[in-house]
Amino acid sequence: MSSNEKAYNFFLVIFITMIVLTNIIGVKLFDIKSITLTTGLITYPLTFLITDIVCEVFGKSKASLMVLMGFFASILSLIFINLAVMLPGSEVWINSSLGYNSVQDMQNAYESVFTLPGFLISASMLAYLVAQLIDVRIFHYLKKITNEKKLWLRNNVSTIFSQLIDTIIVNSIFLYFGLNLSWDIIFNIIIASYFFKILIAIVDTPLVYIGVHFTKKYIN
Repeated sequence: MSSNEKAYNFFLVIFITMIVLTNIIGVKLFDIKSITLTTGLITYPLTFLITDIVCEVFGKSKASLMVLMGFFASILSLIFINLAVMLPGSEVWINSSLGYNSVQDMQNAYESVFTLPGFLISASMLAYLVAQLIDVRIFHYLKKITNEKKLWLRNNVSTIFSQLIDTIIVNSIFLYFGLNLSWDIIFNIIIASYFFKILIAIVDTPLVYIGVHFTKKYIN
């Protein structure tokens, strides 16, 4: 395996891991100084950082392939998560755990974390796919019109625009149809989540430069 392939596979593994983790942990809400956010902020913004590094170093086709592979990995993981939810619990399960009075209690707790209606998952994954592919297209369009200069510009503009699309669609779907929250709460969460994503996009710009620099150095 060449150094080019090793580097690409390294980013591919991290990207897919972050996407799958986002699907698993992203339904939880948490507060920062009374501002409500989704735990998807821990992992999902990192995917745009990785996408931009791969776009810059390996090109549009490799970045698009990575996005598609992340999509199929997510679908595959969700299929097996649903299979795990459907399997009946064992008495051994309750005997080995604390805080639950029956297998059904543990099953209910398990389902409350991992179960979401299929159409919600499908819609959110479609939003992910659209946002990531838009990110790749904007990145390469700006790369072309700037004669491959101003990496900071294409990194931030592509991420900020694509994150806006994803934040609106995904939060609307999950928070309204999934958690039945009111639209005023959903709107506040969307604004807060997008604000933090913008901050992350700005902060990660040096990381994009560092990632591009050392990746090119490694493969050359």
